Amino acid sequence: MKRREALKNIGLTTGFFVATPAIVSLLQSCTSDEKTWIPEFLTQDQGVILNNLVDIILPKTEGLPSATELNVPQFIDKYINEVIDDEGQANIKNAFNQVITILKPNAEDRIDRITNENYKALLDEYMLVKDQVDTEREANTESLEFTKSEFLNTLKVMTVYAYLTTEQIGETVLKYDPVPSEYYCGDLQELTGGKAWSLENRLII
Repeated sequence: MKRREALKNIGLTTGFFVATPAIVSLLQSCTSDEKTWIPEFLTQDQGVILNNLVDIILPKTEGLPSATELNVPQFIDKYINEVIDDEGQANIKNAFNQVITILKPNAEDRIDRITNENYKALLDEYMLVKDQVDTEREANTESLEFTKSEFLNTLKVMTVYAYLTTEQIGETVLKYDPVPSEYYCGDLQELTGGKAWSLENRLII
């Protein structure tokens, strides 16, 4: 399936996020250039890891920008810093460190030497799809910390959510109505050709 078509229908599997004005404003405030971006919450190494992971989840293709081109990593970092509570932040830090340990087992290795193949192997191993079993969670059902699979799947959802909430994607890929004054009821395929609505109070992602 072409990526543009996949983005139109991606909401069928990953759940709901509420695109409140505050969250949209938070996303629109992310304008840093990737090369000069300094994370607010994450460490510099964690920021590098985040940049690479989101661009593998949503890479640049013909006609569509990559996640980093739309400042998705900056949004995720801001969201963690300004919205997530202290306990959640600690769990995210720990999860990032676990991911770094997998990608860079030798602490002396440089973070920029990690290859795309290393990142893809990480996602192939731990980013589960529907009906796959998280053996790490099964082995420790009482833990309040993310498993590696839970963390990477959460990161995927946040990446897609931020991407679809950007102005560029909202107006060029999703079904866009700049003055949403009517209430539409019916089959999505008939109303919009299968596209999710842009500028909804609740985005399906």
